[in-house]
Amino acid sequence: MLWFQGNSLQIAKSSFGLLRNLSASNTLLPVLTLFTKDPCPLCDEAKEVLKPYKHREVDITLPENSTWYERYKFDIPVFHLNGQFLMMHRVNTSKLEKQLLKLEQQVLETN
Repeated sequence: MLWFQGNSLQIAKSSFGLLRNLSASNTLLPVLTLFTKDPCPLCDEAKEVLKPYKHREVDITLPENSTWYERYKFDIPVFHLNGQFLMMHRVNTSKLEKQLLKLEQQVLETN
């Protein structure tokens, strides 16, 4: 159930190909963090859409994540990229890809 259309998926694949190549040269990959809880149909949907992307999931109902629970209990799913807020409620693959390309460009400019 991926919502990529046309060359959108191709952009994601080439984007991650470049990121994999950069990781081989000791460059850190971007980290996408998903804040979630059970039950959460929107979270389940987001996880399905993001399968092609490597992501980190934080269950906000765990005691050690109480700060995140207080912040996001009514807004899940919430996504952070490299520790910064990116989006909430639904996956915006266009926005994600744009930010990944921006990060790639920054890495290329520093190398």
